[in-house]
Amino acid sequence: MAKPDTLKQERMHIRLDALSKQKLERAAAYTHRSLSEFVLGQALHAAEEVIHEHESLTLDQDDWEAFLDALENPPEPTEKLQRALAAHKKRVRKYPE
Repeated sequence: MAKPDTLKQERMHIRLDALSKQKLERAAAYTHRSLSEFVLGQALHAAEEVIHEHESLTLDQDDWEAFLDALENPPEPTEKLQRALAAHKKRVRKYPE
């Protein structure tokens, strides 16, 4: 039996012109998938690429070493940072767990 989080319970509706639909149906047929499976698969693949592009960071060797050095030897907080932390503490409260 399928897990509750994998059940297909959500629905999306899109409108498109006849030529676009024919093109998608043709591509789906080449991959031996239904139109819905094809469109969903392609959309999810594109979504993963966009998410990866925006949520990952690649550093060259010099930048990586500077990053590690900053982690291992953090600079003293500046006055501006201390003010920002104080303002943060005033605005953000911890809730009991």
